[in-house]
Amino acid sequence: MPASIRRKVHDLPAAVVMRSKTTFLCPSCGSLHVAQVLGDNGGISYVCTACGHSWS
Repeated sequence: MPASIRRKVHDLPAAVVMRSKTTFLCPSCGSLHVAQVLGDNGGISYVCTACGHSWS
């Protein structure tokens, strides 16, 4: 996980972080609304349902 995302997770209230073992934040907008999707080549990608940004 990139350091910028780890810093954002570290700054979240404990109740949010404890909701799941791994919390993903959108690197574009910082939203918690991130979906995990399978790519065409079988890899795993992520998409922010708030802003539409995708990454892997």
